[in-house]
Amino acid sequence: MAEYYSRRNLEFLLTEVFDIEDVLKLGVYKKHDLDSIRMMLDSADQLAQNELHPYFKEMDQQEPRLEGGKVKVHPQVRSMMKKFGEGGWISASSGPAFGGMDLPIMISSAANYIFGAANFSASVFPQLSTGVARLIEQYGSDFLKHTYVPNLYNGAWQGTMAMTEPDAGSSLSDLKTKAVPINEENEIFRIKGQKIFISAGDHDGVGNVIHLVLARIQDAPEGTKGLSLFLVPQKMTNEEDKIVLNDIKTSGIYHKMGYKGTPIVHLSFGDEDRCYGYLLGEANQGLAQMFQMMNEARIGVGLSATAIASAAYYTSLNYAKERLQGRLPDEKDVSKPQVPIIKHADVKRMLLQQKAISEGSLSLLMNCARYADIIKGGGVESKEIYQLTLDLLTPVAKTFPSEYGVQCTANAIQIFGGAGYCKDFPVEQYYRDIKIHTLHEGTTGIHGLDLLGRKIIMGGGIAFRAFTEEVTKTIKKVKLEILELNKYGERLGDALFRLQNVTMRLSTMAMKEKKEVFMADATLYLELFGLVAVGWQWLLQAIPSQIAVNENRGDEFYESKLYTMRYYFEYELPKTESIITRLNSSDNLLVEVQDEHLI
Repeated sequence: MAEYYSRRNLEFLLTEVFDIEDVLKLGVYKKHDLDSIRMMLDSADQLAQNELHPYFKEMDQQEPRLEGGKVKVHPQVRSMMKKFGEGGWISASSGPAFGGMDLPIMISSAANYIFGAANFSASVFPQLSTGVARLIEQYGSDFLKHTYVPNLYNGAWQGTMAMTEPDAGSSLSDLKTKAVPINEENEIFRIKGQKIFISAGDHDGVGNVIHLVLARIQDAPEGTKGLSLFLVPQKMTNEEDKIVLNDIKTSGIYHKMGYKGTPIVHLSFGDEDRCYGYLLGEANQGLAQMFQMMNEARIGVGLSATAIASAAYYTSLNYAKERLQGRLPDEKDVSKPQVPIIKHADVKRMLLQQKAISEGSLSLLMNCARYADIIKGGGVESKEIYQLTLDLLTPVAKTFPSEYGVQCTANAIQIFGGAGYCKDFPVEQYYRDIKIHTLHEGTTGIHGLDLLGRKIIMGGGIAFRAFTEEVTKTIKKVKLEILELNKYGERLGDALFRLQNVTMRLSTMAMKEKKEVFMADATLYLELFGLVAVGWQWLLQAIPSQIAVNENRGDEFYESKLYTMRYYFEYELPKTESIITRLNSSDNLLVEVQDEHLI
């Protein structure tokens, strides 16, 4: 087993919980089988072990630097990108038109989980290129597809998503970057503006950086309805077929508390009015197009957070097995040897918390990937329901692993004690690396507003009903077939019922109160939803585990699953009670408090 993730757990989720073989029966995936899937996971493991994990600390310590207007990154980035391209990982889930394998999203997600656990900063580079290439494939002209997609997929070039501006972060309506057409076909535009916090926005690990930029065409409507999407390369070919620099300058590089191996830069487009970009798709449809990549990226953020939390868990688990300290409370004889700290109840609590959150989160993300595979795979009449349910779960799958993952890595440091706060051990880096996930692709508060203000009511509430039906189906299965788990099914059923009631209350409030009142505790609602959703995932994992134990096929792995499920239902799921109490309160404190009351 690698020291940063469990292959056994990954295969358990794929084969025993979510039945990857059933997914492989769908149209585009029939070329794969279980043996080939396992070979792909072997390949991902080797890539992580050879190209990513050995540079985990180095990339943190040798931060990217801006020299002569160019960002210098760790030299391993160039080698790694080449290996990712050669292995087909950047294009893995794409179609064969540009060399993709049509790999199930469940498997590419599993591989990205391995990569993120091995070295999060390194794993970001190829994942960004994947999203950019897919958008170009979908919306680009034949010229753009054939010019840019192959080099993005082979790792020679890097892709980025450039949205955020100095005065417009989450408020995309206020984006000011301008685009002026320079030919009659309105295909090529002059771009002018600034973008900040752009991951991998400039570096010497690739030959070219391809930006997808949201900008506003002259005379376009105000707000998000007037945003268009442009492909803006760092280098482009001029009329004489020569490669020339586009007018894009790296104005600065941000120095972060973690996630240091990947440069985050401030870019200036068109300072000399010579920055050119190509319109992707239709004008004024940029945000809808970009949201395709953003929603994939949000799932990816949750996956990366889960990967880091997993790595922190296995690091602290191994330490707890070896570190001798103290004796059990009933042992008063100081002449007796000290015990490994894993014997102490509170250390067990912290380890179980990490295991429950990281493995529960990974299960939720695999569930989301399965929905995406069903949607893509074809042959399912109800795929619209799967799409709506996936849309509903996206803010949960992004935020729960991120927020609770921070708690996981904090517990990993706690297990190490003072040593964990030092750079001699990796857990302090895991803590610094994971925090960005609560901010990437929208802060937790933004996703709370998205879930409560949009996702719950979309389609007349059909997605929320579909989610509750899925959870109820699992509860009924337990009640009818696995009596040992029935009390946990009842607890989850009670939490689900109370989630439904508070959702109905808030929906009713939305029709009577100001939106500010209705949305004030959206982040708490998001946390409540996440606790219930991950409780569902633990009941799903408990079913095959309990069956294995009942049939005497059980080993420590299945018993571990059942103990961790018990922990979740005893320690984490009860947190829903206090949140529901607050959400049912009529005290509008957050709306009533004024600025001057916060002195």
